[in-house]
Amino acid sequence: MKSASVYLAIDLGASNGRVMAGVFDGQRIELREMNRFPSNGVEVAGSTHWDVLQLFSDVLDGLSKAQALYGDRIAGIGVDTWGVDYALLDKTGKLLGNPFQYRDPRTDGIEERIHKIISREIIYKETGIQFMFFNTINQLFAEKESGTGSLETASHLVFLPDLFNYWLSGAIIQERSIASTSQLLNPLTGKWSDVLIDRLGLPEHLFGKITEPGELIGNLLAEVQEQTGMGSVPVFAVAGHDTGSAVAGAPLRDEAPAFLSSGTWSLMGIEARHPLIKPETMEASYSNEAGVEGTTRFLKNICGMWLVEQLKEEWFQEGNEFTYENLVDFAMEAEPFRSIIDPDHPSFARPGPMAGRIRDFCREHGQPIPVTQAQLLRTVFDSLACKYRIIFEQLGSFTSKRLSEMRVVGGGSKNHFLNQCTANALNCQVKAGPVEATSLGNVIMQMRGAGKIESLQAGRELVERSFSTYSYSPDNAKAWQEPVERLKQIIEAGNI
Repeated sequence: MKSASVYLAIDLGASNGRVMAGVFDGQRIELREMNRFPSNGVEVAGSTHWDVLQLFSDVLDGLSKAQALYGDRIAGIGVDTWGVDYALLDKTGKLLGNPFQYRDPRTDGIEERIHKIISREIIYKETGIQFMFFNTINQLFAEKESGTGSLETASHLVFLPDLFNYWLSGAIIQERSIASTSQLLNPLTGKWSDVLIDRLGLPEHLFGKITEPGELIGNLLAEVQEQTGMGSVPVFAVAGHDTGSAVAGAPLRDEAPAFLSSGTWSLMGIEARHPLIKPETMEASYSNEAGVEGTTRFLKNICGMWLVEQLKEEWFQEGNEFTYENLVDFAMEAEPFRSIIDPDHPSFARPGPMAGRIRDFCREHGQPIPVTQAQLLRTVFDSLACKYRIIFEQLGSFTSKRLSEMRVVGGGSKNHFLNQCTANALNCQVKAGPVEATSLGNVIMQMRGAGKIESLQAGRELVERSFSTYSYSPDNAKAWQEPVERLKQIIEAGNI
């Protein structure tokens, strides 16, 4: 494979990060893992931060391993991360403290205070982004209200993929897909919302020119070259939001545009050519996030595997070390539909022991209390699939295209049990894979920037040639009608 080109995807998720090598032989892509490492938050003095210095050290280790293996065949580097979180830099480019983690409680009550200054309707009309307590708009207003003066001191605001791009190349950018998660970018004008920035008193100088996915932003700094042994490798802006990269790497077709990016968060939506911003989409809490090549990801955030991850951690602290395969096996053994919860209920939003909160929710809603580990897990998986059905129905009501297929990508696409539950609940064909869609979307946009592929569609066809897809057909869909209706009633009661 001497003639192969190698593109390194730095993919940082909210629970782990990795450096992946996309090896392109002219016909297919092969992915190889160079380094994998945890990306947990660190609590300091009552606040939760990301240890970005450790993360960057882990990234450099991955780059060094790639250099030892591939040498001068490395043709590009790109970075994607989770959304909304940011860092502040001073006028010399120095980091002003470790970035806050999006679940940090500093945003408690902030949304309500913002809405007294500017209405929900105006915010949604300006941004098309659903209201979530951790959106950047809330974090920045909390920072402003804290009285620390950090926003006024800062010369630059960079989102997390922008921060790592800066440390790699020296270029300070704000990439479009990650900026769109902030609830401060106008998807119709493509620019920052002057209305929101002015009304909330945020420093205008922090909001600069938007960089498009696929742009060459620079080359590796000399110091990074020395640390890793690499040469002057190009650094490309990719879809900096990991969901943006995941959707770019999903082999979607115009006739089947629905996707489910399944991980800690589940993001269900469609790829659209234009934003869908109207009162109905605001009330249903849908987002219009920027994709690549002018596309829009019209989607909704759903809790995802967060509840399972928190249960797994709780049981580990109690001395029980289970794999995810163990947890799925437990769930499959339990009685279906015994208890149903709303995975997105605020009581489940914060990290920490989850079993008691799930039991409390079931008790409060007059349902059988899940006692065993198997019952708890079955409650979560059944509830996730039911929530997917509700969102899928809503999604279909906002598009003129009939949604007859769902493409599942990300780590959750390996969960055969949940995929089959999803096919049953949605009563449609589910296609799962690729698992590493985020890294693949990252690689595709580097190749676009390097001129190696001519379009996003060509990149998706390359992905489809290179990786297997698993198909799930609906089985006994009628059995899901009652639990779905039960969940609808729970949600409606909570909204009264």
